[in-house]
Amino acid sequence: MSIATVSSPSKLHQIKTLIPLASTANHLKQIHASLIHHGHHHDTYLVNLLLKRTLSFRENNYSSLLFSHTQFPNIFLYNTLVNGFVNNNLFRETLDLFISVRKHGLSLYGFTFPFVLKACTRSKNLNLGIELHSLVVKCGFNLDVGAMTSLLSLYSGFGRVDDARKVFDEMPERTIVSWTAFFSGCIASGKYSDAIGLFKKMVGLGVRPDSYSVVRVLSACVQVGDLDSAEWIANLVEEIEMQKNSYVNTTLVNLYAKRGKMEKARCVFDSMVEKDIVTWSTMIQGYASNSLPKEGVELFHQMLKENLKPDQYSIVGFLSSCASLGALDLGEWGSGLIDRDEFLNNLVMGNALIDMYAKCGDVARGFQVFKDMKEKDRVIMNTVITGLAKNGHVKLSFAVFGQTEKLGISPDGYTFLGLLCGCVHAGLVQDGLRFFNSISSVYSLKRTVEHYGCMVDLWGRAGQLGDAYRLICNMPMKPNAIIWGALLTGCRLVKETRLAERVLKELIALEPWNAGNYVQLSNIYSVNGRWDEAAEVRAEMNKKGMKKLPGWSWIELEGKVHEFLADDKSHPLSEKIYAKLEDLGNEMRLMGFVPTTECVMFDVEEEEKETVLGYHSEKLAVALGLISTGDGEVIRVVKNLRVCGDCHQAMKLISKITRREIVVRDNNRFHCFTNGSCSCNDYW
Repeated sequence: MSIATVSSPSKLHQIKTLIPLASTANHLKQIHASLIHHGHHHDTYLVNLLLKRTLSFRENNYSSLLFSHTQFPNIFLYNTLVNGFVNNNLFRETLDLFISVRKHGLSLYGFTFPFVLKACTRSKNLNLGIELHSLVVKCGFNLDVGAMTSLLSLYSGFGRVDDARKVFDEMPERTIVSWTAFFSGCIASGKYSDAIGLFKKMVGLGVRPDSYSVVRVLSACVQVGDLDSAEWIANLVEEIEMQKNSYVNTTLVNLYAKRGKMEKARCVFDSMVEKDIVTWSTMIQGYASNSLPKEGVELFHQMLKENLKPDQYSIVGFLSSCASLGALDLGEWGSGLIDRDEFLNNLVMGNALIDMYAKCGDVARGFQVFKDMKEKDRVIMNTVITGLAKNGHVKLSFAVFGQTEKLGISPDGYTFLGLLCGCVHAGLVQDGLRFFNSISSVYSLKRTVEHYGCMVDLWGRAGQLGDAYRLICNMPMKPNAIIWGALLTGCRLVKETRLAERVLKELIALEPWNAGNYVQLSNIYSVNGRWDEAAEVRAEMNKKGMKKLPGWSWIELEGKVHEFLADDKSHPLSEKIYAKLEDLGNEMRLMGFVPTTECVMFDVEEEEKETVLGYHSEKLAVALGLISTGDGEVIRVVKNLRVCGDCHQAMKLISKITRREIVVRDNNRFHCFTNGSCSCNDYW
């Protein structure tokens, strides 16, 4: 007998001990060489140990060679190789190996069906999966929880929920993994309510959920906005004393944010011991999407203090908050935290940056980002078209629209909404009508109530109230508050009180809680000197306990956002602000300016009306900007309501007196005042 085939029991034991302890692939190869040297390279037990270890190092090619050079591979070796291939994401190789097993006629007793079924799912091989289902039954594994759960996952993964339900109903025993596989399939198929119902049934049967199943069902709650079920699940987690991991808490934060429950979202957020970037991003985006931009900005700064680097979602939420506040410098600083190429290569981030520039009135820089983008999609095009239109660059927005088809991008309803907004901004009735008609006739898109609202607004502002009213009467859908609100604006501009009263009745029926409707009617009465009727409207408001939404204005200076209400004296520089407005008022009077007191709703003396108008929030914000910045710097202000006619006229003169460009964004459009004129050509 050759010495190469002889080894002592102690040597063999030493080799068996060394295999699990091997720390590198090279170390394993040395052990393999020792096995060959001692004639044990066909010992299936030792080969199996070696195979498991090489696969754990992802030495897939070496594992295949090791297996193929074994003289009599048994089912256990096949089993090990299959498991390893699946764990290493070699799904096609797994299926080839399975076919090889069947060709060699090896008994499938003990064969790992779950791993092969997983390979079928991941490699999209449903036919082989169905064949395996038959084999599972033939081999008597239809009572095996692991095999049946894998079949459940297979059918669920292919969206065949009905087949998955049959497998589920036939299972003699169900584990938490089985339940989770089934309702995860429902979620993947969009059957969110079914998934929530299954989870509740599972709990009712006494099956204890794990954190993964909780996260999955909470994601279903997020999709359908089922806050009640989500809170029930959150209470359940506390009842069974399951430790809430970051995934569970982040999902709860996401759900509360999507339902506008930001106080509850913040409560969960603050209770978390550890927060990852996903949790911070979710909270920041929640603030941005729920009209709480200041809180979003503050939380972003807090995140940076925790030494967390912004990701795509946190920076998008931050830029969205800056856009809402009109905080251009703050947004520019935030965008500088991430390499500019990341914005240019990422459609979501690039879109957020363009939107921020556009909403802060610096459309030129936004347009440059648009031109530099490596790729453009419909969302980007729509953002640019709308941004240009609302900033007064209407013809350029038309030109961008012309590029969409050249780039192979089909317009959608939002595209035309941006174009129509531009037409309203510039008073382009014929262009607006052309775009409105082409929505259905040229592009076969369905007009929405917002499209009709733009046309009503366009005709109303042009004084064509008859055309606007006829369009409303012929709409295929019931007019909502957007439609009647647009017509009311037209009535206000041409002082059509009679039609305005009819419109207000419609608005009050739709929105009996909206004080703004009563305020507009009162203003129309005031404009026409009908003070008694204006007083009746105010009395009705008081009787119902209704209050007008206060007008706020914001201005950003050196990264800090300053807020103002009308007649606000809370700012540390109030004395200088009011002194500046007094000086400007004197100069405007010398230029022949007379305050537009007719828009004040109170029946008071003219001098008192002028005082009321003189300290509107946007004027206070502009005055702060003038005393806090140098000559030539642009003043940018954001207001939550529409700029009144008096402020509009005053801003034109202030821009001329100070030789400063003043950009005011209200809830309707941008007003860019330069040297005594406005970009919207008084068509406000």
